[in-house]
Amino acid sequence: MIRTAAETDAQCLTDMNRALFTYNPWTLEQFLYEMNENPFATVYVYEEDGEVCGYCDMWITYEQAQIAHIGVAPEHQRKGVASKLMDHCIREAVRSGCENVTLEVRVSNDAAVSMYEKYGFIQAARRKNYYENKEDAWLMIKPVGGLEYDDDTGDRDQL
Repeated sequence: MIRTAAETDAQCLTDMNRALFTYNPWTLEQFLYEMNENPFATVYVYEEDGEVCGYCDMWITYEQAQIAHIGVAPEHQRKGVASKLMDHCIREAVRSGCENVTLEVRVSNDAAVSMYEKYGFIQAARRKNYYENKEDAWLMIKPVGGLEYDDDTGDRDQL
């Protein structure tokens, strides 16, 4: 089940983030800021049998959506959790009238780049020295303007 994260999830998300990202993992304060103070952010969690398996922080600013952060606990990877979160975020972006969904990803993260490309994201630009360790990032964009979701079936149709 995907739901909006609660403040009580913040420590779990912080711990998961620390296990997933060796450079500059988000702090508890950053997650709490996203949940409580950032007017553009919504943090979603994927929960199964009462356990948070993954999360996604998405910002919607007018006609743009940005995946600010996405992560899946190591023991839940390769089980479709990231795909379910991506489906949910894209659906929310479309429902909010967004024209594009964007994200940044390390150029060395071939698995993530491949997943995003399967969702129709394209590499639009290379951001030099984007990460703390000076690694570049791909700016990836998925156009979603003109897509419509059927609330009952979740099917996606081009207008």
